[in-house]
Amino acid sequence: MQPQRDLRGLWLLLLSLFLVLFEVSRAGRPVVSCPAACLCASNILSCSKQQLPNVPHSLPSYTALLDLSHNNLSRLRAEWTPTRLTHLHSLLLSHNHLNFISSEAFSPVPNLRYLDLSSNQLHTLDEFLFSELQALEVLLLYNNHIVEVDRSAFDDMAQLQKLYLSQNQISRFPLELVKEGAKLPKLMLLDLSSNKLKSLPLPDLQRLPAWIKNGLYLHNNPLQCDCELYQLFSHWQYRQLSSVMDFQEDLYCVSSKKLHNVFHLSFLNCSEYKERAWEAHLGETLTIKCDTKHQGMTKVWVTPSNERVLEEVANGTVRVSKDGSLVFQQVQVEDGGVYTCYATGEAFNETLSVELKVYNFTLHGHHDTLNTAYTTLVGCILSVVLVLIYLYLTPCRCWCRGVEKPSSHQGDSLSSSMLSTTPNHDPMAGGDKDDGFDRRVAFLEPTGPGQGQNGKLKPGNTLPVPEATGKGQRRMSDPESVSSVFSDTPIVV
Repeated sequence: MQPQRDLRGLWLLLLSLFLVLFEVSRAGRPVVSCPAACLCASNILSCSKQQLPNVPHSLPSYTALLDLSHNNLSRLRAEWTPTRLTHLHSLLLSHNHLNFISSEAFSPVPNLRYLDLSSNQLHTLDEFLFSELQALEVLLLYNNHIVEVDRSAFDDMAQLQKLYLSQNQISRFPLELVKEGAKLPKLMLLDLSSNKLKSLPLPDLQRLPAWIKNGLYLHNNPLQCDCELYQLFSHWQYRQLSSVMDFQEDLYCVSSKKLHNVFHLSFLNCSEYKERAWEAHLGETLTIKCDTKHQGMTKVWVTPSNERVLEEVANGTVRVSKDGSLVFQQVQVEDGGVYTCYATGEAFNETLSVELKVYNFTLHGHHDTLNTAYTTLVGCILSVVLVLIYLYLTPCRCWCRGVEKPSSHQGDSLSSSMLSTTPNHDPMAGGDKDDGFDRRVAFLEPTGPGQGQNGKLKPGNTLPVPEATGKGQRRMSDPESVSSVFSDTPIVV
């Protein structure tokens, strides 16, 4: 009996020692239990529908998902949680009365990836409001009273992929969020439906890649009806983009205070949308993108002759770049035709066809030809004007001519005196300095014994030379002379 009592005592001593060590270990480690108003399941805390005016204190540091929706929270200050929640990836704050959020409110949750602020009373999104959330991927802000979005409200959010801003009062399209090279390079969904947008930057939206336009929702906005708007959405419909195909009946515009579906604007007489071909000239460099509706797809190009285009130059002019674009270097006429891009992804495949038209001339050469023709035409016109000035606008009238002396060279041909601008000098005349020029007027008269019809000489006859009668004598012109065409016009020679 004595050995059994000793064994029992030993076991009691060991058990007591274990309990003491356990209590000591608990005293050395602070333990945060689940808040009284919340329901905890592993690392998930649900504090929803508890009419909470403030966020519960002493939240466990291991919390990964925190649900505070459907409460009475009105302000989210910088010190809303004293504990830094580095494991928190989802924060639900929807259906509260939030009207103020501090720009430092998200400092304790740097690894947050999902934030739901929908159905609150937010009016503005101030600058750098979400700049601490550099890992955030999804942000829900729909069903608030947002009127203004600061251009820097979403700075430093390079990982953001989905942004919901529908059912607000936004009147300016935030182009800085979607344009190429914008601050949100991974944004694939932007919901701006059911706002107060009246106009859109249509040329900028048309240039966006298809993977952005596929997630750009603009329905239920009071847009102004015009043909450019019709062409934009018709192009999206042709590409089967989800943002248009899922809400075709809700895409409307306003004209004369009446709502019209954007695809039924016959009263504007807009031309039907047609996919335009790419155009190029000889020797140009051209890049054609495989504009897929999703990012990260594998792209393969096929030529009009059904040959695969490789990354290296295949036929001397065309190759595929690293981003999947088709690059032409010094395009040739034989490069024209329909090229097909086959894009494959994990859950989606897409086929795109692009037509290329190549004009058989260089762009600069064509303009040079036009310039040469224009110069030739101007030269011809100036020549005609100068001829007319020479014929009809003589620089000297009859009253300004000096007294002419009779010429002793009566045997000179009349045609030479008419066409020559060199003055005839009379060697027998005096040496007056004022007698430098001998101007004469010739009248073509079809008289004379040797002339036939129209004043022409008959074969074998010669034109008689009249005798000199003094100053200003007249001579008959040579009937075969070029000047005889102007027979009714006196010519000063």
